[in-house]
Amino acid sequence: MENKTDREGRVFSVGLKSMRNLKNVSLTEGSNDGVLVEGTIGELVQATFKEGIVLEVIGRDGTLRLDLAENEIQKPTEQNASEGAAHD
Repeated sequence: MENKTDREGRVFSVGLKSMRNLKNVSLTEGSNDGVLVEGTIGELVQATFKEGIVLEVIGRDGTLRLDLAENEIQKPTEQNASEGAAHD
């Protein structure tokens, strides 16, 4: 994954061991509106930070990576937690 200072936004990747683990991919044709990727990485094997800047969640059936540094993770305050629940 590239360094987040080299581009805008966050980068993520999902690597699945089989297409059977992919549940859904939806793209809106001819539009920049929504994209949805759903699947399973299976039972959790390990969740760690690589080089302190990439959260890597390894499952039995795949791996999720997100450029997120350890020091960026915050415990939600009660107010933020209730706001987040309203958006689910």
